[in-house]
Amino acid sequence: MKIADRVVQSLYDLIEQQSMQVGDRLPSERQLCEQLSVSRSSLREALQKLSSLGVVSSRVGAGTYLAKRPQSDWSDQFILQPLSDLIDQDPLYRFDVQEARLILEGGTAWYAAQRSTEEDRAKIHHFYDQVLYFQSIGDADKASASDANFHLAIAEASHNIVLTQMMRSLFDLLQYNVVLGRRKIYTDVHQFEQLHLQHFQVMDAIDRQDPELARSSVCDHIEFIIQQVRAIDEAEARLKRSSRLKRIDLK
Repeated sequence: MKIADRVVQSLYDLIEQQSMQVGDRLPSERQLCEQLSVSRSSLREALQKLSSLGVVSSRVGAGTYLAKRPQSDWSDQFILQPLSDLIDQDPLYRFDVQEARLILEGGTAWYAAQRSTEEDRAKIHHFYDQVLYFQSIGDADKASASDANFHLAIAEASHNIVLTQMMRSLFDLLQYNVVLGRRKIYTDVHQFEQLHLQHFQVMDAIDRQDPELARSSVCDHIEFIIQQVRAIDEAEARLKRSSRLKRIDLK
């Protein structure tokens, strides 16, 4: 297990031990480093992971606050750690996770279109609006987290507890390993507009109670993300190769 993951577990334990509630301020970085006996860099990496999961939020000049209570079964989630380690070693495994999303989310969208309540649909609309808001103020991390919550809200609207839990586990994995790629997609205005339109199409199909359209819309959306992340990876690889060639020429 990576050091940052152990620090995440320690932070969860600390939150539980101190019975912290949403809105409570975490101790300062200096205090946390002393309490947990970790370096500041490891602590910051762990806090970033918790921020990506929406568990904590940072306010400039004010500190870090608890945004939502940790899941009680956090330890169980470390069953996913071997997969996370594989993705760290070879980023191509990310696409296996995305392909799994195609299968799962096609099903959750299908059932959500048939089973969602008015309250379910209001929640989906809420996170759809949040994505747009955070993107408009330039907060790519929160826009990305709201995107994940949008998809999870659709899963919850399926009223299938097994599918919903599988989706939560997938997004725990994705938040750790694909967040950089998602940020890159969100920083491109044209691509964001496409993503937002795709979200609307999925949401609209659920509102219309059209399961076939909901399933095809969400699968088209995930295929788009896969293609964009692949294109970003290939562009970065070309830049690295180019920079190596330039260094060789200078010798």
